[in-house]
Amino acid sequence: MNRFLLATTCMSLALIAGCASAPPVLETQKFVTAAVETAPAGSQGDSADDPAIWINPQDRAASLVLGTNKQTGLVVYTLDGVLVQDLRIGRLNNVDLRQSGDRAYDVAVASNDQANAISVFFIDRATREVSHRGDVPVNTIEPYGICQGRENGLDYAAIAYKDGTVEIWELTATATELGGTLIRSVKLASQLEGCVFDEAQGLLFIGEEARGLWKLAYREDAAKPELIDEVGGKAGLVADVEGVSLWRGKDGAGWIVVSSQTHDRFVVYDRKAPHVSPGSFSVGENFAPDIDNVTHTDGLDVSSGALPGFPRGLFAAQDDGNPKKGQDQNFKLVSWADIEAALGLPVLEAE
Repeated sequence: MNRFLLATTCMSLALIAGCASAPPVLETQKFVTAAVETAPAGSQGDSADDPAIWINPQDRAASLVLGTNKQTGLVVYTLDGVLVQDLRIGRLNNVDLRQSGDRAYDVAVASNDQANAISVFFIDRATREVSHRGDVPVNTIEPYGICQGRENGLDYAAIAYKDGTVEIWELTATATELGGTLIRSVKLASQLEGCVFDEAQGLLFIGEEARGLWKLAYREDAAKPELIDEVGGKAGLVADVEGVSLWRGKDGAGWIVVSSQTHDRFVVYDRKAPHVSPGSFSVGENFAPDIDNVTHTDGLDVSSGALPGFPRGLFAAQDDGNPKKGQDQNFKLVSWADIEAALGLPVLEAE
């Protein structure tokens, strides 16, 4: 029996307890399927980790998905999953990007624990080429998670560390200058990884792997992290709390999506306080194109931009096993419209 059918059977037998051979399935947990899977990240064992979606402003069909290979560097895919670039610059864990109409290129950042730095990439809007601009050294050993923000013409990176520290850096990334300044550091109790900037609300959402999902009003120097949801709560969040991203609607509306790793589950929260969860979902097997289910996800990304085949946006997630754990890890692409329908989410206007 395949994993998707097994999970469905478990749900009918025991909604909360599950069965021994599959993660437990909650009453509010739904199933969707991936429309596309990428080529493998290129290394056996634990390799693929975190994706970032780039929308081509001239031709949306020519958009890209960037992904990290923890053993070698950055891989770049088309929307149909074809590998088009393999930048072997060192061990990268997480990647994020921001797009801005005030320059001819877009910027992506990745956490590089081999160089102990923020690796900076340019994405050329005309050619779609991704190039390694260089590295910005950081002060703390082994940068782990990373996310990017952009406000008032300035780039920022938040770096999450295994000791519970999150650092916020202001970056300079131009054709002639590359550098960074540490502007704030906050300490949580244990290992962090996933994070996402919500510039519209002035918030940074952070995943503490063993504890839960936090938010930080990053513009306020005296602000302290606030716990949104805790591992073991009703929403279905379990350790490890991994990838964190946003489906961005207008006026601060939208959804936070969090990888609940050990139960192969993604928990959704309202972007606005009090961040109520409408439910969770898993990505089951898609039989027609023979795409396997998604398990034990590390990193994820969400975009609310309409794309060919993804009219309400795109959800991208790392898959730990393709099909077996540690084998040919890759990334799965899911239509946000399918997630909306499965969870009965209101159809919001995209940002």
